Amino acid sequence: MVDTFNKATRSRIMAGIKGKGNLSTEARLRSYLARERLRGWRMQPKGLPGNPDFCFPDARLALFVDGCFWHACPRCSRLPKSNRTYWGKKLKRNRDRRRTVQRALERKGWQVLRLWEHEIQEGPMIVIARIRRRLRT
Repeated sequence: MVDTFNKATRSRIMAGIKGKGNLSTEARLRSYLARERLRGWRMQPKGLPGNPDFCFPDARLALFVDGCFWHACPRCSRLPKSNRTYWGKKLKRNRDRRRTVQRALERKGWQVLRLWEHEIQEGPMIVIARIRRRLRT
């Protein structure tokens, strides 16, 4: 499929997509947390490396909701057919940053739980059970 925009326009459009407040997944997880009466969490807390999507400060648990495309989910992600070199490098940088952030949080004594977008969509109660297990440790 041919892109209908030139490179500069497509770049501007893609730069405008924010990685914060992804309502289709973060709001869904927030509603499951509330419905299941999990307490003590904060959304997008300030001051933690990598800006986790959620955290449980008392348990020192940071949650990240990783979009399947942007974080190159091994199950779902497909490299776009156009501009493959750019996208390959971009997604690799995202994976590298994810590892760096995880190490930084762990050095500060935090546990990190990463959730794939598709996990929240397909098995929200399995995700809630994973969170509960981490909160107990």
